Amino acid sequence: MGLFDFFKKKENTQQEQQALDTSLEKTKDNFFSKITKVIAGKSTVDDDVLDELEEVLVTSDVGVSTTLKIIERIQARVARDKYVGTSELNTLLKDEIQQLLAENNSNDFRNLEYGNHKPYVIMVVGVNGVGKTTTIGKLAHKLKQAGNQVVLGAADTFRAAAVDQIKLWGERVGVKVVAQPMGSDPASVAYDTLTSAVANGDDVAIIDTAGRLHNKVGLMNELTKIKNVMQKVIPGAPHEILLVLDASTGQNAIEQCKQFTEATAVNALALTKLDGTAKGGVVIGISDQFKIPVKYIGVGEGVEHLQLFDRTEFVNSLFKQ
Repeated sequence: MGLFDFFKKKENTQQEQQALDTSLEKTKDNFFSKITKVIAGKSTVDDDVLDELEEVLVTSDVGVSTTLKIIERIQARVARDKYVGTSELNTLLKDEIQQLLAENNSNDFRNLEYGNHKPYVIMVVGVNGVGKTTTIGKLAHKLKQAGNQVVLGAADTFRAAAVDQIKLWGERVGVKVVAQPMGSDPASVAYDTLTSAVANGDDVAIIDTAGRLHNKVGLMNELTKIKNVMQKVIPGAPHEILLVLDASTGQNAIEQCKQFTEATAVNALALTKLDGTAKGGVVIGISDQFKIPVKYIGVGEGVEHLQLFDRTEFVNSLFKQ
């Protein structure tokens, strides 16, 4: 089994689908209870229904700009079809959300090619508390299950707890961890990790980084330094800069995405804690606003509860009655 073969799936397994459905229950309950109130006593989708639907989408953390796009699309459909019954609203909304995601960079991650990078280097960024280290551990587990040799770099050296947590995950899933004492230069840890990965013939190197946002210039300089040092070992590294966001923070996740995309060239997103929130709509807004692929979603606490994001399966699950 080769590098990232675990991505090459045809469809979710029954167990994965159930985990996805369960993780979106709070979002669905919140979303559809609001829509039910919108269409109560109404027979057609008119301006009043659309105004109320706009409020539902905004309060479901889809975001204002994305909500306006969706409403404009539905208005156009209603104008074209002349008569649209409220019974059709869910189907109409589902279609437009799927189309919106399709137009963005939120791919169905089923047959994704990564090229011939070895080791494939992933630098993980995100504020403290979003589930960054847990996501790294779960991803390492998934990669190892696929037959890949993985090494983790504990480059968040500003918190002893972060280094300890990475080490615990390494022990838990059975992968090597490269670490230095607290307060060490993060770029030095990244350098050592990649040097080790090359020497040992590892398939994937995942580098954790500090989650501080209080100084954007400092953050940018630090991440740039880490990237520059890694490129001395492996030209073109990191191949993936993964930003981890906590879906339960709603609009705050969008603000964090804005800060980190200004600080570094993020090219993949992971949305965690979907199982514990009614704010799953933020996935739609982030995908639309930043045009960066949502690549992974956290659907539970178990080591197996990290899934590749599939827009079709996500929207189908969201609208499943």
